[in-house]
Amino acid sequence: MTGADSLIRAARDAGLDVCFANPGTTEMLLVGALDASPAVRPVLGLFEGVCSGAADGYARMAGRPALTLLHLGPGLMNAAANLHNARRARTPIVNIVGDHASWHLPSDPLLTSDIAALAGTCSDWVRTTTAAGMMATDLRDAVRASYAHGGQVATLIVTADAQWGDAPVETTPPIERPANSAPSTANVEDAVRALRHGASTLLLLGGHACHGAPLRDAARVAEATGCRLALETFPARMDRGAGTPPIERFPYFPEQMADFAKGLARVVLAGARDPISMFAERNGASRLLPESIDMHTLATPLEDSAHALAGAASALDAPAVPRSLATRTQVVRPEGALDANSLATVLGGLLPDDAVLVDEGATTSIGLQGPMATAAPHSHLTLTGGAIGIGLPCATGAALACPDQKVVCLQADGSGLYTLQALWTQARESLDVTTVVCANRSYRILQIELARAGISAPGNASNRVTHLSEPAIDWTAVARGMGVDATRAETAQALWDALDTALREPGPHLIEALLP
Repeated sequence: MTGADSLIRAARDAGLDVCFANPGTTEMLLVGALDASPAVRPVLGLFEGVCSGAADGYARMAGRPALTLLHLGPGLMNAAANLHNARRARTPIVNIVGDHASWHLPSDPLLTSDIAALAGTCSDWVRTTTAAGMMATDLRDAVRASYAHGGQVATLIVTADAQWGDAPVETTPPIERPANSAPSTANVEDAVRALRHGASTLLLLGGHACHGAPLRDAARVAEATGCRLALETFPARMDRGAGTPPIERFPYFPEQMADFAKGLARVVLAGARDPISMFAERNGASRLLPESIDMHTLATPLEDSAHALAGAASALDAPAVPRSLATRTQVVRPEGALDANSLATVLGGLLPDDAVLVDEGATTSIGLQGPMATAAPHSHLTLTGGAIGIGLPCATGAALACPDQKVVCLQADGSGLYTLQALWTQARESLDVTTVVCANRSYRILQIELARAGISAPGNASNRVTHLSEPAIDWTAVARGMGVDATRAETAQALWDALDTALREPGPHLIEALLP
């Protein structure tokens, strides 16, 4: 068999069953190898950023690595923004990037670039394969690397001659996911002592601690001690809605910290980093928390936060089952103007049980905290790395990972334009995704940042680069052109009716929600 055949077979044997692909000339043998391995489903993305974002959503929900197939350095760079988000989310992804034949590279053909250097900006592990006989081995190593440290982006660069060369026929056993390292006993004991101080202590969750058993154990700890409980600002995946504990989200803007940190003397980190502001502030501070607050680490993002939280709950004699859990609120169809608050009410009222909510609503998402806390139980995925354009692709991947669950994408209009090609993939694959576009026809977050920067009266230039009008983008026409049914809602009741209808029907739908 060829090296390309051996690589795809190794991917299949490692459990990689979906390949998000935008290949080119240097990957044609890998495309042919996919024909011979029907267990690996190829999914075409019309832009590489769709492939990487879909791989992120798939792996976040499936709990196992996703595979991408990309064309040379330019293809990898087109995928880089959403690989950056995936890296911050600690999502396991294996990228296969083709390169010129090793003997052709010294001639400096047109598409030559330093792919390894480019990959290093958005990957935790990078390797180049030039020998056909090493393709399967290196693929397995890439999968192992993607599992390490709670999830990593691994990029394997394969030259054309490695793909067409002869390779041995191998059958490989499944790859077991390695366990994260356990936190030190001293750190756990120190964190438990801090938690005993009750309401003056905040237990801040991040990474895998934001959903499943670790979240329930954190709620048990909060009930046993009276400590406050919060999630990092942008969790990769969190459980929300009925049956989940009441929990805060760490604030985004530094000026919100005074109220949030009131009464706090210490913070215990469980899978979360010490919170750092997204951008530098003029006062020179990078940390969001006041320096007077003592920091304690129960588990770092690279350690087993699930084991640590279970151990802390046991040490604190926490109740076996948390008692303070959210109950679902029945919502009456709202009427009147459509704004961020009424949109959140509609979403909270109609979201089905066990849905997946992919949230890139930007400023519109600010109002979600209350309504989604008492909505149906669901998984909530957020923008983890700050690189916009994740929503539509992430929802695409989540729908492939969870075909029996409804996927709802709350998508800001400005960031949605970065990767709107994902709509075509949703149509082609008949994915059950309903997208609500928050169409305020502006980069509203930039308008907020202008005000925060002291520009209270934006001039013509500021308005030209923060408004998405003149002409206004017709999202319904864009969606229909991509093969997705679409409608527009201008009132709260119209959004309710449109979303209710879309959620009752299979396949992709888009609703353009016109917001002030």
